[in-house]
Amino acid sequence: MTHVLTPPSPTAAVRRFASRAWSDPDSRSVVIGILACIIVHLLLFATAPYLLRSDASSAKLRRHATPKVFNIEIVPSEVPRPPPKSVPNRYIEANPNAPDKVPDQTNNFSSQNQVLAQEKPDLHKHDDTPKLTGKKDVISNQTVSGRLTKPQESAPPVPKLTAAAKTVKSPRQEKDPLAGFDKMKQGDDGFGSNLGTKPDVMKPAPQKVTGSRDALTDGTDVSEPVIDPRHPRARPVLNQVHTRPAIFQDNNFGTANIGATAYSAKWNSYGAYLHKMLEAIQVQWDRILTDSETAPPSGSYVDVKFTIDSKGKIDEIVSVENTSSEQGKASCLSAVTMTAPYGEWTPDMIAMLGDTQDITIRFYYE
Repeated sequence: MTHVLTPPSPTAAVRRFASRAWSDPDSRSVVIGILACIIVHLLLFATAPYLLRSDASSAKLRRHATPKVFNIEIVPSEVPRPPPKSVPNRYIEANPNAPDKVPDQTNNFSSQNQVLAQEKPDLHKHDDTPKLTGKKDVISNQTVSGRLTKPQESAPPVPKLTAAAKTVKSPRQEKDPLAGFDKMKQGDDGFGSNLGTKPDVMKPAPQKVTGSRDALTDGTDVSEPVIDPRHPRARPVLNQVHTRPAIFQDNNFGTANIGATAYSAKWNSYGAYLHKMLEAIQVQWDRILTDSETAPPSGSYVDVKFTIDSKGKIDEIVSVENTSSEQGKASCLSAVTMTAPYGEWTPDMIAMLGDTQDITIRFYYE
């Protein structure tokens, strides 16, 4: 007889061991202690990072929010804001021959009121500038050229009381009777006439008179003053316009308004101030060039930009752009600085311009 032992399965063996160990009190207490120890270690492993965290480490991990910056401007309501400055756009040198008339609308200002016009109007064109013949590479605001210093008049001759007037006889005018004859005819409708004339007769007359065809009188006596070679007559002098010499800017488009050549401009105190200032600088510049006897290069120019205050004094020479010689540059600077100060500003000029103003003057050498 044979007997074969079959080994139990692992699951049955574990179940049999657990039942034996649970039935034994000593073995059961050991199993409970082991299970409790495992559960406690699992709980400590899960909660240890939170329970053992310190304040130093938390400060490093915490992110601080960036504070926002606000700009706040407080404007007192009782202090009104100053009005914006109203500075004119362009200064125009007035034509003294133009009538004083306020234009309808313009941004130009000058030393007097004047309206856009030109001597020969362009009927099919209308521009904001008059038609002028000048140079294309020149920037100018003038429409008339003249002189600021009056020409020296010669002394009148001293008349001689003993010298009598000389009496001469004027040439006689040629006269000739008409050639041909008159033929009169009477009809029902009126009278008819056929008159023959001679084309080379200066003046018809009943009788022939011998004389000159160019004579204007009939041979009457006229008196002529005696001319002394040692005391000649005064030389006639043309009337010059009292304004600065000008270099015109070429412009092919004109206006239909007829009159003295001028831009449209309105008067204000700033325009009158600039007019007197430019006249003073022009006279001083001409005097410097005449006394120095220098001739800067023709076609060159000098731009002088300076700052003037409300007292009429020059605060600063800002810049000088020069295409001329050093003598030409020095003459322009001297003309500007030697004529200062130019006089105090009026209250309306201070309200319009403030305390200082930048001015640029261009000097042309021809």
